Amino acid sequence: MTEIERRTTRQRRAVHDILQRTDGFASAQELHQRLRDVGDKVGLATVYRTLAAMADDGEVDVLRGEDGELRYRRCASHGHHHHLVCRGCGRVEEMIGAAVETWAEEAASRHGFVDVLHTFEAFGTCPDCRERP
Repeated sequence: MTEIERRTTRQRRAVHDILQRTDGFASAQELHQRLRDVGDKVGLATVYRTLAAMADDGEVDVLRGEDGELRYRRCASHGHHHHLVCRGCGRVEEMIGAAVETWAEEAASRHGFVDVLHTFEAFGTCPDCRERP
């Protein structure tokens, strides 16, 4: 179902608005708490469902942190991309990598897979954090 086909509910608008005011990636629990802090009564399960739908529609980036928790943010760019994430400050750079795309296609083909989707996140230390004592 596309974004246009999906009904825009009050809850979806609330999640959209809180993401607009959130810098960087945030977990569903963090976004839920921010909604509660501004007096919006959206249930946690609804936040999870809404974020999943927004991810399916390409409205949000989804990042699985090193701890395994999913984090979300409004897409900064459209189209398929990957993320380079600083372990220190959480800074995120979007990357488009032909080598990753080629590797994913070749690996899928080698094993007989089709219709393969993939994500790639690389974690490191940004120049600002590297300079800190």
